[in-house]
Amino acid sequence: MAGFRSALFYQDPKAALAWLEEAFGLELSMLLEDGEGNVVHSQMTFGENYVMIGQEWSDDHKSPKSVGGKNTQTVSIQIDTDIEAHFARAKAAGAVIDAEPATQFYGDRTYRCRDPEGHIWSVSQTVAVVSREEAEAASGLKITGWI
Repeated sequence: MAGFRSALFYQDPKAALAWLEEAFGLELSMLLEDGEGNVVHSQMTFGENYVMIGQEWSDDHKSPKSVGGKNTQTVSIQIDTDIEAHFARAKAAGAVIDAEPATQFYGDRTYRCRDPEGHIWSVSQTVAVVSREEAEAASGLKITGWI
């Protein structure tokens, strides 16, 4: 299946797998372990998509926890259920909240948080259908290629 995938690296990938299921409702769909029970590769699905979860394996593949909390990406989840309930679930699981749910100029209600090792997650639910013109008026931005 064509598409984009993201891979995240953790000091403790098994704990990450459990937390991502508890906090966000991701489902483990593949797990590869070595002879000592270490996670070599895994995939967690959400809808039609998946994210790969693995252990740190080189100087260039580290958890934010290992590099002072720095991130080079944000993983985004688009949900079609109650964003407030999803937010409460993530918060109850111990997510560090960077931004509480707020409605954006483009019609999504979004919150942003960090998992226990510091990966940034953005979760959104479309709550209003907004035209390009409406989004431009609300934001003051010039938008090209509106979907």
